[in-house]
Amino acid sequence: MTQLLFIVGSLHKNGFNAQLAEEAKALIGDRAEVKFLNYTNVPFFNQDEEFPNPPAAVTEARKAVTEADGVWIFSPEYNYSYPGVLKNLLDWLSRPLEPFPADPVTVLAGKKVALSAVAGQSAGAGTRAKLNEVLGFNKAELLPESEQVGVALPAESWGTGKLVLSDDDKAKLSAEVDAFLKFVEE
Repeated sequence: MTQLLFIVGSLHKNGFNAQLAEEAKALIGDRAEVKFLNYTNVPFFNQDEEFPNPPAAVTEARKAVTEADGVWIFSPEYNYSYPGVLKNLLDWLSRPLEPFPADPVTVLAGKKVALSAVAGQSAGAGTRAKLNEVLGFNKAELLPESEQVGVALPAESWGTGKLVLSDDDKAKLSAEVDAFLKFVEE
């Protein structure tokens, strides 16, 4: 069965992007196995800790990414970019697995990745653009930007803390689920 790893770009327990990830998981149903990456224990990136034995939380995160057929990142937008905690995780994942390799191998290279974002009126355009850039630089295979979902939060969501998806948002998310499953299985 296809294995998908979901990464929520915020540590907020019931944040809007975590709620969107749960919506995507429900749409996937039994078509794939979905796991969520818990990276709360990944320390700040530090080259002094990189080799020979990276921190256990980093090793676990790398293993989860390696074992997944595809990775789906759901990220909020902070100052028209992605959160620092997500950047830190990506920095660890982008590093070679061995010191000073002639041909650096990372867990992101060749990994199929989908992106979605819930944010204010920008619908996460900034965070998605920057994630496309950094993941492309790290040789991940990205679901085309035209198939990535951005959700603009309605005003009532800010007050209630509940993600409210329009029918159009639901249709776009369903289309992204279908596109990503097809992309991963290619």
